Amino acid sequence: MGLYRDQILPRAIDRMLGVEAIMHERAVVAAGLHGEVVEIGFGSGLNLEVYPAEVTTVHAVDPAAIGRKLAADRVAASSAEVRHVGLDGEDLPLDDESCDGALSTFTLCTIPDAERAVAEVWRVLRPGGAFHVLEHGLAPDPSVVAWQRRLNPIQRRLGDGCHLDRPHDHMLRDAGFVLETNHQWYAAGPKPMSRFYRIVARKPG
Repeated sequence: MGLYRDQILPRAIDRMLGVEAIMHERAVVAAGLHGEVVEIGFGSGLNLEVYPAEVTTVHAVDPAAIGRKLAADRVAASSAEVRHVGLDGEDLPLDDESCDGALSTFTLCTIPDAERAVAEVWRVLRPGGAFHVLEHGLAPDPSVVAWQRRLNPIQRRLGDGCHLDRPHDHMLRDAGFVLETNHQWYAAGPKPMSRFYRIVARKPG
């Protein structure tokens, strides 16, 4: 899986998740971010194209080395300073309460211990800071959920650990966040893969 995971998959994700419809959703979920932002799953830097002008610094976290190469042109064109600060969303190398906001797009589905990653975001956010999340995850319909569970083993292999059925809103609430936005819908495509979540979750303070 080395070549596939390290070279082929990141390039495929850059193409598949950089289409117009997804970029629109990225722009919507990024609205309101400002100041210093930690991005979990920076990847090829697609979100740099949609960050508001008020974002001054992006602390980029991603394990894929090829991501920096794919992101180079976007980093060069960005008005925000990009700092590559770590590889692991479960262990952020940032001080407590050091960030104004956080962003994760199509990453919590893949992190092995997503609850720990959410707890780390909580730790580094300042009181009143918000975690903006765009994801695919658990469907509300039992028949769709059944297919998500059946397909998970294949999805995890092809998507380097990606899960189809994570309940992102529940994870955020359980961590203490207050959900200001929790928009869920079926995007185009097979329902087990296309239950989308767009969430803004705020740390009280």
